[in-house]
Amino acid sequence: MKKATHSEEQGSQSHGQFNSISRDPAELLRNAPSKIARVLVYLRYFDTLNRFEAARKVGDTCLNSTIPTLQSNYGLTFEHIPEKAANHWGDPCGVTRYRLPASQHEQADKVLTMMFTRRAKAQKAAA
Repeated sequence: MKKATHSEEQGSQSHGQFNSISRDPAELLRNAPSKIARVLVYLRYFDTLNRFEAARKVGDTCLNSTIPTLQSNYGLTFEHIPEKAANHWGDPCGVTRYRLPASQHEQADKVLTMMFTRRAKAQKAAA
């Protein structure tokens, strides 16, 4: 039986990285490779988001641009729920709350797997 080389071991570990982390959504959120991945992890595993929550919880100050990117580049569909929320001065303003329907969870998992695998490959190439 052939023993795996160091690079093969790293490759198999990085390929399975999303699967091993995905058992703990909090760890998945902490280790997300990008802002767009953090938004998707949050919407997939935690809750809905509006623009003010996104800035505080996942560091996205332009959620209204991130959601269309996820829709057009990755084929995901989100529910857009209009609501009133307090702005930074406490005054009500119109915002959109985004929700990832359960019917999109499988596609979201595929996209996240791709994102985490892409980061692992980039880290491997840089090493």
